[in-house]
Order: sequence, then C-alpha cells, then structure tokens
Amino acid sequence: MTPAGLQPNVPRRIQYRPLIKLNMNRKEFLKMCAIAGIGLPFASALSSCKERVGFKGKVIVVGAGPAGLTAAYHLHQRGIDVQVLEAASTFGGRTKTNTTFADFPIPLGAEWLHTDRTIFDNIVNDASTAVAVETTQYNPDVDYGLFEGQQITVAQVGFTDDAKFINSSWLDFFQTYVLPPIASRIEYNSAVESIDYSGDQVLVTTPDRQLSADKVIVTVPLKILQNGAISFSPALPTHKQEAIDEATVWDGFKAFIEFSESFYPAFTAFDISPETAGQKLYYDASYGQNTSQHILGLFTVGVGSHPYQQLSGTDQLNYMLTELDQIYNGQASAKYVRHTTQDWNAEPYINGAYLYDHENWRRVRVLGESVGDKVYFAGEAYTNGQNWGGVDAAATSAITAVEELVS
Repeated sequence: MTPAGLQPNVPRRIQYRPLIKLNMNRKEFLKMCAIAGIGLPFASALSSCKERVGFKGKVIVVGAGPAGLTAAYHLHQRGIDVQVLEAASTFGGRTKTNTTFADFPIPLGAEWLHTDRTIFDNIVNDASTAVAVETTQYNPDVDYGLFEGQQITVAQVGFTDDAKFINSSWLDFFQTYVLPPIASRIEYNSAVESIDYSGDQVLVTTPDRQLSADKVIVTVPLKILQNGAISFSPALPTHKQEAIDEATVWDGFKAFIEFSESFYPAFTAFDISPETAGQKLYYDASYGQNTSQHILGLFTVGVGSHPYQQLSGTDQLNYMLTELDQIYNGQASAKYVRHTTQDWNAEPYINGAYLYDHENWRRVRVLGESVGDKVYFAGEAYTNGQNWGGVDAAATSAITAVEELVS
C-alpha cells in the first residue's frame, strides 16, 4: 500500500496544455546562438585535434565518465601522458547500463542521443574508424503520447530531434571506441580528496597516496563538488565557487518495468508545474529494439523523482503500478512481470542527476572555466554555456578542455 498522504501523480482529465518540453530550453538556446551567429564549440575544438601539441607534460583526469574518458582519449591521441583516477570500481559514470534485465541494454542513466550522429565521429576523431552505432528516431506519423488523458504528438512531447540506441547504449559506444587505448591508464577505487595547484606541480591526493601532474582535468559530477568531497588549495576563485554552490542539480530516478504485453504508447507524459521544477515521463524502453520483451521505462528528475525516492520495495512498486493502472484501466498490475530501479541521488560518487535545463547560461560558462592554467573542468555541467546536461555536452566540453590545455 502507498503510505498515507503520498498519492500517485496521475494525469488530470483536463484540456491539454502543451507543457511537456523535455530538453527544450537547451535546444532553444542553441537555436538562438545559431541565429545570433554565436559559434558552437565543435569548430575550434576539433579542427586541429591531432595537429597542435604545445604541451608535453603529464595530465591527471579525475573521473572516468563520458567527459573523463573523452578527455583521456584525446590526450592519448596527442601522445600526452595521462592518468585517470576513478572513484568507483568501473567506468561510465551516469551512462551506467543494466545488461541482465532484458535481452537488450537498459540505460539506467543517459539514454537518448540528443544531437546528430556527428558527435560520435567528433569523439572518436579518427577518419579511419567507422562508428557502427545504430540509432532510430521516433516516427511522428505513428508514435504518440498521452498527457492529461489526451493524445499528443512526438513534437509536443519534445522528442523530434532525439534518437534511441538500438540494442546498444552510450556506455557501449564508449566501451567499444574510446576505452581500449586508455584502459590501462585508468585506476579504479581512487577517489580524489584534494587538489593542490599552488606549486609548479599539481598534487592530487587520494585516500592512500599522493600523485603529481602538470595539469588536472576535473570531470566529477557537479554534486560532488557541491558536497565538498574535493578540496582545492588554494581555494577556487570566489566567482567559480559561487557558481558551483548556486547551480541547481536535479534529483533523478529511473525505473524499468517488464509487462507480459504492451498496453501503452511511446510516451506517457506528466505535468509538473512549474516546468522548472522537474520532468516526468513513462516511455516505451523497447522502442526500436530487436526484442519481444515489453519494457516500460520511467524517467523523472527534480520534484518528479521525490515520491519514488521516498519509497522502497513493495511501496515503490505499488506507487508506479497504481498511477499506471489509473491511466490504463488496471492493465499495469494485471500484466506486471518484474522491475528494476535506479536512484541517482543514492549513487556513490554521483549523488544526483544532471544540471537542470533552466540553469543560467552565464553561470554554466563560469562552471566550465579553467583555473590558473592548471585545473580544467569538463562534464555535462562544465561547458561554455551553449549546451549542458547531456552526454554530447560532456564529451564536447572535454574536447574543448583538451584543446585549451595543450594550446
């Protein structure tokens, strides 16, 4: 039973209002940049990625998520000595994937491709390597969603430019194309506690030793810095620390439920007001996959994730089935097989989802600024303010950081 006072968030039977705009703020900002003639980071960062090597020292990369892997890979391509320190026991960060729940990869974190496929080539940066990652976009003529009890289009859901990986995932991409040449350079279970950049060498301290390098690229999730898990000496510049402290990182939760048969459309969208407070969406996780399994995914960030994070076990499952039963006339409970969940707030060394869509772009730009020509930042939150919150933004920021570091 659901605890008293905590009722499922069921779409209200009212006239449809187009409030579901997943990721639209970042996309709208990108379009505004294009109209205004503001360049995107790819052009400068990729034009001479293997040509200019003004730096010959050693670099420590903190974190082995998408940004950390991309940074280490591009440094390695330039022949630069690189060492990666990862706090967890594996690589990938928020691209964590479950390979046992279904007969296709289940992305517990980053799932969709939010930009065009050139991002794969930009990351791999090798014309001789053909990236064989299969993706599919939603079909606006066939696929649809439900919102407030009424049918809505893919465009109204906000997924016109987004694509699903087919029997693959972001983690698979990095494991196949980025990890191999740098795998031996990654040290796991090595949580960084402090970074001292006061001297000629940058000193990086873990629980059991101290390492030195000429420069450091920090790619840990922003929440880790907000929690003070890494100390800096000297302290980061005031404006930088203020940006870290004041930025909003969304709470995040995902779930995947297997049913004996499908009874739902591509999307079931929910109204969270104001829209800056969060997002919530059930979606067909089996979409485009070579599978006969019926897997429904739940993606929710911000306040939308709180009811699920406050529950566990049977109560949590009942909450999800109850809200689906009320939308789909009891079919969820009748056809339920099993489920799995991922609470990103409880994930060690991550502690949240990602930088929220409505963050001030000027603050994001400060988050991405380097410090003292020694400490660089890369990741979905540490960008130039033109895009943030996704794997593509994280990888692009890493390429940009490498370009700045070696120039």
